[in-house]
Amino acid sequence: MPPEPTARIVTVTGRVQGVSYRAWARRHAEAHGLVGWVRNEPDGSVSALVEGLPDAVELMIQAMRSGPPAARVDRLTALPGAVTDAAEFVILR
Repeated sequence: MPPEPTARIVTVTGRVQGVSYRAWARRHAEAHGLVGWVRNEPDGSVSALVEGLPDAVELMIQAMRSGPPAARVDRLTALPGAVTDAAEFVILR
C-alpha cells in the first residue's frame, strides 16, 4: 500500500522576498510532484502549503531551508496541515 499524502504549512523568514523565492519554490515543488501554494506575507516572510508524499514533502522542507541562491533563510517552521487534494502548486498573490 502506498503512503498517504501529507501536508505541511511552512513559514520562512529572512531575505526571502524579492529574491525569486516563490518561483523557485514552485519549480522545486513541481519537480517533486508536490501540490499546494506559496505566497509573500505582509511581514516580509513567505508562507507555503506543501502537500504530497511524505518523503517528497520532507525533501521540499529541507530545500526551503536554503531557497534560491539570493535568499537568506533565518528561520523555517513547518506545522502539520490539512491535505486538500489540490491539483497543482501555485503562487498566490
